[in-house]
Amino acid sequence: MNWNIERRSLPGYSECDTIQITFHFDDGIQSDMHPHPGHSYKGTEFVAYLPQNTTGTKILRLLEQAFENKLLFTVAANISGEYCVTPADIPFKTQDSGGPGSFGYPDPNYLKSVRKSLKVKGIN
Repeated sequence: MNWNIERRSLPGYSECDTIQITFHFDDGIQSDMHPHPGHSYKGTEFVAYLPQNTTGTKILRLLEQAFENKLLFTVAANISGEYCVTPADIPFKTQDSGGPGSFGYPDPNYLKSVRKSLKVKGIN
């Protein structure tokens, strides 16, 4: 998990810059903690966005904590039956625009929603 600051704003957050978070996973072999130990899985690169304001920065810290506790991603079979890394049940904004239907901004409920999802997992 890496992140950087982009000098541009997200729709709905014109007063601040953007935090871009990148998650990179290499291909691997499932361990005992995965659904099918010993089977291979495909890695992926996954990008998410937060506003760089007080709440967005707090959520970034909570996401880091959740990532360290292996709560953000899992290995699951895709439609073709191939195992791959996929987000677990914590919502992400993977698009910087397009609204909630496109996993993007603006979405006035997102920061509260992701914080609530993290709290359910014990991350607060």
